[in-house]
Amino acid sequence: MIKLLDAMGSDATVANVARVSLGRRVESVGPDEERLIRYLLRHEHTSPLRHCFAQFHIVAPLFVLRQWGKHQVGCSWNEISYRYVEHDAERAPIWEPEEWREGSASVKQGSRGPLSQKPAEYATELYRETVLKAEEAYHRLLSLGVAREQARAVLPQAVQAEVIWTASLQALLHFLDLRLAPTAQAEIREYAQIIETTIAGLWPVTLREWKALREP
Repeated sequence: MIKLLDAMGSDATVANVARVSLGRRVESVGPDEERLIRYLLRHEHTSPLRHCFAQFHIVAPLFVLRQWGKHQVGCSWNEISYRYVEHDAERAPIWEPEEWREGSASVKQGSRGPLSQKPAEYATELYRETVLKAEEAYHRLLSLGVAREQARAVLPQAVQAEVIWTASLQALLHFLDLRLAPTAQAEIREYAQIIETTIAGLWPVTLREWKALREP
């Protein structure tokens, strides 16, 4: 789950910041501003993009959030802590893949097409059995009086957590650059696609020009 909470700035903001030294300002984007934004992106003069921000509420499995959390520059990140609160499977259910992928022989961290049916069925059975036992062990530890900060150690990477993520437009485009790449893990790529759609609504000119520069 990902939800836009707040945003600041527009395509006009990018142009106005870039022109502040000239004392010029516009309320909307015209052909001149489009050319300016194109120039800024092409020549990597991206400091004006740091004046635009978006804030998201994210619910995702831990293994996705650990990748996401590597994006620090121009971002602010606050995450729910299972040291302080008990994991609630109803609020943040344990993630389960819709499809199992076969490991890639050529890319260490990658995967290729879907796993064939019988191994996939066994993988689902094994997965559900394992995460259920981990969840049961977690609650048994708590019932024994073990502190949440220690009991959480048995929770699997499939446990979902909540994050508030605020990022500048420059940071958002950098995130897309890496997480929309074919080599990015499919699960985080799905979130990146939602971010891309959101940016298209907030900063349509900037995103269009950014994408155009990456076309072959």
